[in-house]
Amino acid sequence: MDLRPRESSAVFFLLVIFTLSKFSEAQSICSATFASVIKENNAINAVVTTISAEDGVTARITSQVPEGLFSLDGYNLIAVTVLDYETFDEEKPHEVHVECTKVGSFSTTLTLRIIVDDVNDNPPAFAKSQYTLNVDELTKLETSVGLITATDPDKSDVLYYRLDSPEGEFGLLADFNASIVVKKLLDYDKVKKITMTLYAQDTQIGSTAEVSHTASTTIEVNIVDIDNRPPWFQPCTEIEFATSKVCLNSGYEGTVKLNEQETGPLSLKPGPVMAIDGDKGRNDAIGYTFLEKTEDPTFQINIDTGSITMLKPVGNAEPIVLTVMAYQKENADQLATTTVILKVVISSNHPPKFVNPSYEGFISEDAGVDSLVLESKTSNRPLRVQATDEDFTNGYNPDIKFEVVDGTDFSITPEGFILMAKTVSPGTVNLQMRVFDTNNDESSTASLAVEVTPGGLQGRAGEYSAGEMAAVGASLAVLLVLCLIGIGVMARRIKGHNADWKKLSEASIFRSSLGGGSGGPKEGMQYSNDGFQHDEDSGSVNSKLAAHLENKLESGMRRGPPQENTTRSAAPVPHTSSTSPPPDTSSLADSETIDGEKEVKPILTKERRAEEGYKAVWFKTDIDPNTKEDVVIIPDTGEADGDQEEDEDSEDEDNLRTDMDSEDEEI
Repeated sequence: MDLRPRESSAVFFLLVIFTLSKFSEAQSICSATFASVIKENNAINAVVTTISAEDGVTARITSQVPEGLFSLDGYNLIAVTVLDYETFDEEKPHEVHVECTKVGSFSTTLTLRIIVDDVNDNPPAFAKSQYTLNVDELTKLETSVGLITATDPDKSDVLYYRLDSPEGEFGLLADFNASIVVKKLLDYDKVKKITMTLYAQDTQIGSTAEVSHTASTTIEVNIVDIDNRPPWFQPCTEIEFATSKVCLNSGYEGTVKLNEQETGPLSLKPGPVMAIDGDKGRNDAIGYTFLEKTEDPTFQINIDTGSITMLKPVGNAEPIVLTVMAYQKENADQLATTTVILKVVISSNHPPKFVNPSYEGFISEDAGVDSLVLESKTSNRPLRVQATDEDFTNGYNPDIKFEVVDGTDFSITPEGFILMAKTVSPGTVNLQMRVFDTNNDESSTASLAVEVTPGGLQGRAGEYSAGEMAAVGASLAVLLVLCLIGIGVMARRIKGHNADWKKLSEASIFRSSLGGGSGGPKEGMQYSNDGFQHDEDSGSVNSKLAAHLENKLESGMRRGPPQENTTRSAAPVPHTSSTSPPPDTSSLADSETIDGEKEVKPILTKERRAEEGYKAVWFKTDIDPNTKEDVVIIPDTGEADGDQEEDEDSEDEDNLRTDMDSEDEEI
């Protein structure tokens, strides 16, 4: 049996054992951590890791990738430069190869891997300092219109965002998501551009942690006017309704002459037919057309300008109504309509004309709004412009109106007076006035120059000077004094007459108590009125008044019932003292009720009355009702014409009134 292969195997085995023994010995002379970590921005010669080695072991760096980053200080691996995470490739860590040697031992090679750790040492940054977004108006809320983000070299950092929008028109989807969304309804007519600021930071929004690094950028949002409105005829009044807006136009008016064809575009009010795109930011081209289509049209409209012209004369005097449609040429679905009303008038031979070709007026700058312009600086007479029309015999046309063609400083009333419409500085204002016939719009013009004087140099129209006001005050004072004198005289007369009428009333009551009753006058002492005829005594009642009343008494007695008439006596009238006490009217009233079946009504009147039951008597002296003597009233006899008696009574009353006035003046 051949044993040589076995010997070879044994020898090989022994060699392996020896080699493994030596390798284990080599491994034991030095060792180190397989991978080490160092933070970026380290200090120079900062220790990365330490090699463990036996005594007598020598260590040295044989190679490193990349070169020049590390070195050995004894058994310490140190960084000889500042490491930066942002230049470090995590997939390829730094490697350092270290060889350990010892006398009598195998050398050992260590491979050290160094990982650079990230530190928050860089701020975030936006790619641009300003961004621009275009957003359609009326965009639905919460719609995302853009995403703008920042970057941070510190790869481990998480960025948070905050958007500053002036009126809150936009916001962010989340503080960690910089997607910009619409928060308010956008209207191009109200806002056309919005400027915002977007902030980024590497700490959470609202946290208590101190913000270490931030960045910002500007965002400009242009609001785009979309095609959502039809054409608007001008002029018009804008009205908002929720998110919509319309513009109302009242139409156009004009005049054409019967059986006459106008040349050129028709003159309309408030102006020519014109429409604009309701979306002012778009300003799309507008076209015009008539909705009425006829085989033989009288009018035509320019498709581009809207001007209306005549193709032939109008043969009917009735008003003409035209319907005009304006539409967008690029989108005919956006359209609007209006009416043009033409009044057919008969032309006249002469237009209205101003009386003067030019006028000049004056007004103070402090006269105030709506003050009248005056004819001169020294007059308070307002300036008035007038016009005539030769088509009328007297030149007066009731259908003319005045207007100021250019300028808003002054206006003209329908009567032709010039008013200051607003405050005007001193100087001369030159205006052009127009007078026109409202029936056919025929007109003419005249110039007006208004000199506005500095304040205080001219009074306002209708005011008086200080001297004039003083004269008016003096006149009013004189009138007041005269009125007071007249009132005093009237009061004095009324006071005097009241005393006389009181006496007359007492006598009337007393007479009724004596003569009342159906049995006629009582027998006894009789009284007559003869004593009053020529008596000038001025006792309690003056003699002339008494004489007049006596005639009235006689007249009344003649009109009385026949059974009450008695024979007139010539007995003298007894005289009683004026100091006699006044009659007791209550006892007389009782006597009147008992003695007479018919009531006798005492009255004092200027007119004679024919009714039964009315009697009146006057006494020269007061009669004591307590006397036992009977008093009998004997009326005058004789018939007289009633009309004549009334005339005499009227004349007596006039004479009596005159005498009474004279006595009052003497008193």
